[in-house]
Amino acid sequence: MSTDPIPVPPASQAQSTKGERSKESEILTGSGAILRTLEHLGITDVFGLPGGAIMPFYDELMASTSIRHILVRHEQGAGHAAEGYASSSGRVGVAIATSGPGATNLVTAIADAHMDSVPLLAITGQVFSTSMGTDAFQEVDIVGITMPITKHSFLVTDPADVPATLVAAYQIATTGRPGPVLVDVTKDAQQNSAPFIWPPKVDLPGYRPVTKAHGKQIQAAAQLLAEARRPILYVGGGVIRAGAHKELLELAEKIGAPVVTTLMARGAFPDSHRQHLGMPGMHGTVPAVLGIQESDLLVSLGARFDDRVTGKVSDFAPNAKVVHVDIDPAEISKIRVADVPIVGDAKDVIADLTVAYGEAVKHLDEKPDISEWWRRLDELRARYPLGYDLPTDGQLSPQYVIERIGQLSGPEAVYAAGVGQHQMWAAQFIKYERPMSWLNSGGAGTMGYGVPAAMGAKVANPDRVVWAIDGDGCFQMTNQELATCTINDIPIKVAIINNSSLGMVRQWQTLFYDGRHSFTDLNTGHLGEGVASRMIPDFVKMADAYGALGIRVTRMEEVDAAIKLALETNDRPVVIDFVVSRDAMVWPMVPQGVGNSSVQYALEHAPEWEQE
Repeated sequence: MSTDPIPVPPASQAQSTKGERSKESEILTGSGAILRTLEHLGITDVFGLPGGAIMPFYDELMASTSIRHILVRHEQGAGHAAEGYASSSGRVGVAIATSGPGATNLVTAIADAHMDSVPLLAITGQVFSTSMGTDAFQEVDIVGITMPITKHSFLVTDPADVPATLVAAYQIATTGRPGPVLVDVTKDAQQNSAPFIWPPKVDLPGYRPVTKAHGKQIQAAAQLLAEARRPILYVGGGVIRAGAHKELLELAEKIGAPVVTTLMARGAFPDSHRQHLGMPGMHGTVPAVLGIQESDLLVSLGARFDDRVTGKVSDFAPNAKVVHVDIDPAEISKIRVADVPIVGDAKDVIADLTVAYGEAVKHLDEKPDISEWWRRLDELRARYPLGYDLPTDGQLSPQYVIERIGQLSGPEAVYAAGVGQHQMWAAQFIKYERPMSWLNSGGAGTMGYGVPAAMGAKVANPDRVVWAIDGDGCFQMTNQELATCTINDIPIKVAIINNSSLGMVRQWQTLFYDGRHSFTDLNTGHLGEGVASRMIPDFVKMADAYGALGIRVTRMEEVDAAIKLALETNDRPVVIDFVVSRDAMVWPMVPQGVGNSSVQYALEHAPEWEQE
């Protein structure tokens, strides 16, 4: 993400006689300073839950006419909603909580944002500074707890420090590699007063994100691209965070090389484009996985060589040279040593690389020819298309349900998924044509992400259709935010892919634990012998209790009508309980700890695994 200037209100842009901006100065409480600073930063929506240590700020917030506060039912919901807001809009997401358990309830969402590079500002209340270290009521060292999972965590004990600290937090969260920043403000700092100076002086020694890459590295990468015969562009979520999708399209079309998009990069390159091979990794398409394995040049753009993509690292793309582009220098060569390391913002680097490639080709004796490479990839596409079999148990196919949601809702919708089988199916069978249309918990794999993330996305994109594609396990972790949606007029659509189990765990138990399904049955839809004839819970009744429209679908001929009804209903949230086969598997699958070349064997022997 490129470095942006601090937003400054028009009144602060007046020039003094010395050519410097005049300073806005008045006496405000620390709480007033928090509110004023958020307004100056252009924050319009926040998600939170009040409590004792943050109460002074909430008293100020009540009078705000420019910031909309969404009162959540759990602080984790506030964090994920802020993530969904940020990931679907490119703006900063803001979550607010009180001290102690309020702050620790944010930790999961903060860790999630850290793993997936989401610009998140978490503001927490803290006990009085004079009580810190005494184990006071609801005292927790949230700065210490979150330090490993934030770009930085701040403690504010002086109201005079509020503006500069919040602006610094905003800068850190949104520049370089985006991520979460926490600002913990003691109660006395919120209650006491100090001059409010705007714009504040911000000093971040040592924090100098590099956005413009070194020219020689760009030229070296361009030369490798020009000489490669089996190149492939390995695109990660950094391309979306940088807003570099247009630059990526131009580069890919100029080179003519195949493109793969990771789980975090779905939508960075249009699925409909002929050069797109799909998603790589454990549940990637065979052409994408084997394309990487057989490549002679791997150009990694904003990707971090995650273990779910690489499989056994020593066997990953064994014959390929590597160009690694990332704005975070710590990621370069962390997993796979780069032949050409490039530190810089993906948007700038890709644009420069496109130009440099054109120059490199001019100096070649003959134009690069990768037609043989495409013949091989097209052969893989024809032999191993992404598909699924219909269940034999009479239940709905989960892949079919998700595919129809995508087809009927279209590429302009936003899709937020929980974590598990439904997440993988949503990544595989919905066609993504634009960035920021696919939201999920990639690095942390946080169950419960879907509903609150969809809620945040709908707040940020009120005119778009927003789906939460959830599992019956995930949904039960954060479904209380349906109340938030109903009360605040946030009409999201929720598709529960209900296989009555923790589906991905069950799949692994089937394949690798001799079918011993230890504690993965949830009794939400598939009732076995000796089980009471009621669903626990009944999701349709639950939806009704939350003021949402509840629909249950058990037959294929009901699927389209239910989705269309959901799309037509915009006065309240909609929850569709799709009762699907519990035996459906996510394929392809590369078993953990083996090389990605085994994907072909794994796919061809999938029926044998299931029989075992």
